[in-house]
Amino acid sequence: MSSERTMRPMSEESGYRRRPERRVSSQIQREVMQLILDRKLPAGAALPTETELMTDLGVSRNSVREALKALQALDIVEIRHGYGTYVGQASLTPLVDGLTFRTLAKLDDETGALAEILQVREVLEEGLIRRVAATLSEEELDRLEEVVARMEEAGREGVPFPELDREFHELLYASLGNALVPQLLGAFWTVFRRVAGVRGWTDDPAPEVTVRRHRDIVTALRARDVEGAQRAMADHFRGIESRAAQATRGVS
Repeated sequence: MSSERTMRPMSEESGYRRRPERRVSSQIQREVMQLILDRKLPAGAALPTETELMTDLGVSRNSVREALKALQALDIVEIRHGYGTYVGQASLTPLVDGLTFRTLAKLDDETGALAEILQVREVLEEGLIRRVAATLSEEELDRLEEVVARMEEAGREGVPFPELDREFHELLYASLGNALVPQLLGAFWTVFRRVAGVRGWTDDPAPEVTVRRHRDIVTALRARDVEGAQRAMADHFRGIESRAAQATRGVS
């Protein structure tokens, strides 16, 4: 115990033990996460107080606060000043922020970085569309067709329709009942739109082509043509990649 007390001032005064301190902080973060799991605390549930966490984990108040701030950045906990600390939503916001920064930071190969994100999303969607192709009901297909019709109307009026595009893809896989799917698709969509906004890219230069590609997907699904649906999805992504490459060259 005495040796530990002599070590801590060294960390504060000389900085000699800063690296171990960071390692200890990450360990405390894992312990807080394990506490949440062990106690089966749902999102929105109150965490123990700082004093209780100090006792449970055997660490200082500063160590607890440092760990909680790091977990807040990951949306694992939510600190409400004046009220306490609660279990967070564990959303994909940190992933979105990281991917956006990664793409924008690759100044020498921004097109390649964005293409990597689109490729991952394409692989995900081509696999998912096989799962829903044989199970989508006529009512669900009608809803998809209705979204495409709204896209077409917006295109005729010269109104961009990125949100309708997002709605189409989320609706397409809703029947899977997998809550992670729309979150992942939304994350990739948000990254793309953020990068486009920062770089000042124009909206879809050929909205009628985008509409046609979405309609081709629905047509193949109505025919229960799994391979055709996959091909239509692949064509859709070729169009997105082409637009991204053209836009990047335009601002380089």
